[in-house]
Amino acid sequence: MGLALGYTVATPTLLSIMQSCQNETVLEWTPDFFTPDQGSVLTKLVDIIIPKTDTPSASETQVHLFIDRFTDQVMEPQQQDFVKMSLGRFMEKALKDSNKEKAGELTAEELEPVLAAALKATPENQTKNFEAIQQYQEAISEGQEALLDDTISRFAFANNLRGLTIMGYKTSEFVGEEVLAYLPVPGEYIPCGDLQELTGGKAWSI
Repeated sequence: MGLALGYTVATPTLLSIMQSCQNETVLEWTPDFFTPDQGSVLTKLVDIIIPKTDTPSASETQVHLFIDRFTDQVMEPQQQDFVKMSLGRFMEKALKDSNKEKAGELTAEELEPVLAAALKATPENQTKNFEAIQQYQEAISEGQEALLDDTISRFAFANNLRGLTIMGYKTSEFVGEEVLAYLPVPGEYIPCGDLQELTGGKAWSI
């Protein structure tokens, strides 16, 4: 997930941010890092990535809040600048394709094809994209002027958004307790066992 941004973060930090999101009742969300229009786009995008089925959608588990606070509190300034740039390129494409002027007016139906196109890359192209992103980041770190292709910028944004959405969803309280195998008080230690027999095939929450 951090290939395009180069971030690393300890699990307790992730859990702390997600816990702060879960403790809030959000009626009208005001982002800490993103603009209101960007927050609106973010909310729609996370629900495209993880829509509501027999489990809640990403936004219903406050994943959009998690991503906003993760970006604001964990990422370094250079990483934040990269997020702003890549998100800007993504929204420019969505606005152009939809013939709209305000990002806050973009619908999920208008955003979905842009997200799908940004993520559509062969393994070979993904490798090339990550190499280009790394070169861009290194140039910026050295104080040099750097340019990144619009298509690669949108790929970087979409790829990291997908990773953060999945990470935020899996660390949410509902998914941790209701979807994954949850055992807050460890019991018997079984070094080797069949996952189907132990948890019904579910991954462990903690």
